[in-house]
Amino acid sequence: MIEKYYPDLYYDSIRHIDINRLKERGIKGVILDIDNTLVPMHTKDADENAITWVAELQKTGFKVCILSNASLKRVTRFNKEMSVMAIHRAYKPKGKAFLNAAEKMGLEPEEVAVIGDQIFTDIYGGNKVNMLTVLVKPIDKKEILYVRLKRHIEKRVLKRFSNVETSRLEVRNEWKKKRLQIEKSRLK
Repeated sequence: MIEKYYPDLYYDSIRHIDINRLKERGIKGVILDIDNTLVPMHTKDADENAITWVAELQKTGFKVCILSNASLKRVTRFNKEMSVMAIHRAYKPKGKAFLNAAEKMGLEPEEVAVIGDQIFTDIYGGNKVNMLTVLVKPIDKKEILYVRLKRHIEKRVLKRFSNVETSRLEVRNEWKKKRLQIEKSRLK
């Protein structure tokens, strides 16, 4: 079922995300990826754009948690200016990391949006635990080899996503709900 890789929402960048639309959908917390979502790949520190956007989220009442596959050192340095909750070495797309982030924010998975640039880590991981998934276009074309290879497959998935029927998304939403129960049972 290819639909498990489809995002719920798709935007050009974090700045294009309609924060009010998230609130209308009952979202109270946001999980954020770092590389190519908030800043270009290989950027060590949060830039002014990322810092102000995260501050806007918090001012609007959202809880924020960074979820990254990067090392503690990398995540700590990046998060220095923002000082939000953060989880390093998340092993995305494992559902456990996403559920831990929701728990850290004191929220149910259905109250959390995952925002990231990669279908096979951020979107699939969020979908597995029934979170609202928001795909943004990567900021920078310069990426490590294995990510560039995944981008070719992602293009095919996104092409099918743009033509998806509503009924297929309903099937995906049912899968998301069932999958959440599976992921929660793995934590017991």
